[in-house]
Amino acid sequence: MSVVARQSFKYSIIGYLGFLLGMVSSIFIFPNDLEYYGKLRYILPTAQMYMVIVVFGLSFSNVYFFGRLKEIGKHQNLLSWSLLMVVFNFIIFSLGFFIVFSLFPNLKNQSELWDLKKIIIPLILILSLSSVFNKYLSNYKRIVVPNIFENIFPKIGNLLAFSFFFYFGFQEPYSYFVFFSVFVLGLFGYIQYTNNLEKISLDFSTDYLKKNKFWKEVFSYSFFGFLGNLGSVLALNISNYMIGENIGMEENGVYSTIFSIVQLISIPAMGLYNISAPIISKHFATNTIKELDVYYKKTSLSLFFLGLVLYSCIVVGFPFLTNYMPKAGNALLEAQPLIWIMGFALLFELATGFNSQITSMSKYYRFNIFVMLFLAILTTTLNLYFIRKTNLGILGIAISYAISLCVFNIAKLIFNYYKFRVSPFTIEMLYSVILASIAISVAILLPNTSYNLINLFYKPIIVLLLFFLGNYFMKIYPIGKYLNKDFFKSLLKF
Repeated sequence: MSVVARQSFKYSIIGYLGFLLGMVSSIFIFPNDLEYYGKLRYILPTAQMYMVIVVFGLSFSNVYFFGRLKEIGKHQNLLSWSLLMVVFNFIIFSLGFFIVFSLFPNLKNQSELWDLKKIIIPLILILSLSSVFNKYLSNYKRIVVPNIFENIFPKIGNLLAFSFFFYFGFQEPYSYFVFFSVFVLGLFGYIQYTNNLEKISLDFSTDYLKKNKFWKEVFSYSFFGFLGNLGSVLALNISNYMIGENIGMEENGVYSTIFSIVQLISIPAMGLYNISAPIISKHFATNTIKELDVYYKKTSLSLFFLGLVLYSCIVVGFPFLTNYMPKAGNALLEAQPLIWIMGFALLFELATGFNSQITSMSKYYRFNIFVMLFLAILTTTLNLYFIRKTNLGILGIAISYAISLCVFNIAKLIFNYYKFRVSPFTIEMLYSVILASIAISVAILLPNTSYNLINLFYKPIIVLLLFFLGNYFMKIYPIGKYLNKDFFKSLLKF
C-alpha cells in the first residue's frame, strides 16, 4: 500500500474516531453543565476566527511554493519567515485588541471576549503557529498525525477541561489552563513531528525573498489564501461567537449540542469528498464531463439517501434520548426544532454533493473564495437580524444557518451547471424524500411504550425497516450492489 493510500485510510479512521468522541461527549458529558460547555464552545471558535487574521494565509504559501523552494533548499527559509511573521502579526493584533478596548471602555462590560481574553489571546498564537506547521507537513504527504493534532486534540481539550471543572471541582481559570495546555502540547507535537521528518533549521536570510521580488508573490498568494480561509472560518464559527456575545453561554451550549447530534448525518460524506478530488481532476484533464456528471449524480444520491436515513432516525429518537440527559433534557427538548431546521440544510448540502470540489479542481477555483466570503457575510448579517429584530434566540441562529448554507450551495450549483452542465439531482432523490416522510410519520404516530429505552430504539428501527422495504420495491438506492460478499471482504483489507 502506498504512502498516500495508508495516510488516507488512517486519516479516515482518525476522522471517524474524532467524530464519535465529539458526539458521545456532546450527548452524555457536556449536557451536565450547558453554560460551561457554552463557554468552551465560545473560546475555541473565537480564537480560530482571529487566528485567520494572524496567519494571513502564510500557511497556504508554505504549500504552494514548497516544490519550487525545495529544489533550491529554501523551503525552510519560507517556513522560518512565516513563523516569524505570525509572531509579528500576533503582537500587532494584541496591541490593536487592547487599544480598541481602551478607546471604548464600555465594551469591557458588554463583551465576553474581554472577560475571556486571558485564555483566548494566547490561544490565538498557539493555533496560528500550529496552522503553519499543519499545512507545511502536508508537503510530506503526512496528514494523519496533523489530523490528530487538529481534530482530536480540541475534542480532548474540551473533554478534559469540562471534566476538571464539573467532575473534579476545579475553578474555571484552572480548567481553562488544562484546555490551553492541550493545544500547547499539540504545538510541541507539530514541531517534534516536523523535526523527525526533516531536521528544522531556521533560516532568516532575505536574499531569495528579495530576488525578483519573490516576497510580493508570496504576499499576493497569501492574501488570496487569507480571503478564502477567512470566509470559511467565519462561516463555521461566527454563530458560536455571536450566540455567546448576544444570547448567552447556556444557549450556546444547547446550540452546540444539537449541532453535534445533527452532524451525524454528514458521516457518509467524510471520506467521499477526499476520494473524489483526484477523480474530478482526472475528468477535467481528459475532458470527460459527461462521465463526471454521471459520477456526480451517483455519489450525490448515495450521500443524500444515507444521510436521509440517519436524519430520519435522529428526529424520531431524539425526544427519548433527552431523557438520559437529566440536567439538560428539557432545554434540549425545547430546542428540538433546531434539529429539523439544521438537518434540512445539511441534507440539502449532501444532495448537492461535491460541488465545491468541482469548482476547486477547475480553472475557476477562485470562485470558491468569493462565494465563501459571501457565505460568511450572509451568515453574519442574518445572525444580526435574527438577534436584534426577533425574539427567536438560537432558533433564529439555526434559521440563519439553514438559509445561508442553502443559498451557498445553490450559488455553486448554478455556477457549475452554467460552466460545466453538471447537476447532482435525480428523480430518485424525490422518491427518497417521499419515503423518508412516510417513515418519519409512521414512527411518530405509532404509540409510545412505557419504557423510554424501548422507545429510543424501536422508533428508529421502524424507520430503518420502512426504508428497507420502500427501497426494495422502489429501487431507489442499490444497497444490494454494495452489501455483498466482496464488500465485507474489502473491509478486512488494509
